[in-house]
Amino acid sequence: MDSAQVASSSPLDARLLEAYLSRLGVAYPAWPTVDVLRELHLRHLQTVPFENLSVHLGEEVVLEERRLVEKVVEQRRGGFCYELNGAFGALLRGLGFDVTLVMGRVYGEAGRLGIPYDHLALLVRTVDAGEWLADVGFGAHSHYPLRWEHRGEQQDPGGVFRIVEAGADAAGVKGGAGRSAGDLDVVRNKAREYRLDVRPRALGDFAAGAWWHRTSPESHFTRSLVCSRVAEDGGRITLSGRRLKVTAADGAGEERELTEDEEVLAVYRERFGIRLERVPEVRGGWGRE
Repeated sequence: MDSAQVASSSPLDARLLEAYLSRLGVAYPAWPTVDVLRELHLRHLQTVPFENLSVHLGEEVVLEERRLVEKVVEQRRGGFCYELNGAFGALLRGLGFDVTLVMGRVYGEAGRLGIPYDHLALLVRTVDAGEWLADVGFGAHSHYPLRWEHRGEQQDPGGVFRIVEAGADAAGVKGGAGRSAGDLDVVRNKAREYRLDVRPRALGDFAAGAWWHRTSPESHFTRSLVCSRVAEDGGRITLSGRRLKVTAADGAGEERELTEDEEVLAVYRERFGIRLERVPEVRGGWGRE
């Protein structure tokens, strides 16, 4: 597949597509197959961190595909779900995949669902293996895309996943109420992660959700700092404020508190590829602009 030809139907030009793939360490694929999707998904999780630094650095979050990709590629940054899945969706579309944006509501304490447009995920169609749920913007989640139509267990390095009808239990048994027809729950290790409304959405539909998460004192993003990615060995590296946690694929791990600013900046730089001039601090919600 010719990159210039594909880019002509994408908001991203050939240069930006090539630069995105270069950051992921992936060659330009010949066809939008499931194997390509799996490789891109894992490499994205390993190289582009899930982070909410913009919330605390006073940076604007603009939900435009090109702006999101430029943040990932040119600024060498990550983001939270709207940014990461928005950028990844643009990349996939530029490579010839059929991509649909879907809206999710995240399960919180006591099983309560979050706000509408709480989460953005991707429904991706490949040329050889049907549809897949791709999500590189949920933090600790599946390392590979999940088969969309499959209702049984899906084994993944990130856990055991199921996609079930909303209100069904983790084994797929129906029950409960307060759901819309066609809604699906994504379950990880028998715990509900989020509920999906499968109707197609546009990126701009998520603007209110992104604004709420960036400004509300009730949002966990305004109350904490996080920067996290999948490690090359399948484990995870997470910097929460000044606490660095490194977990191996087998579950073994270590944690330590970073006391010096330069040490914090070095972790951002060396572990996540993010170069900052100052250490971000939690700024809280409303009225902080």
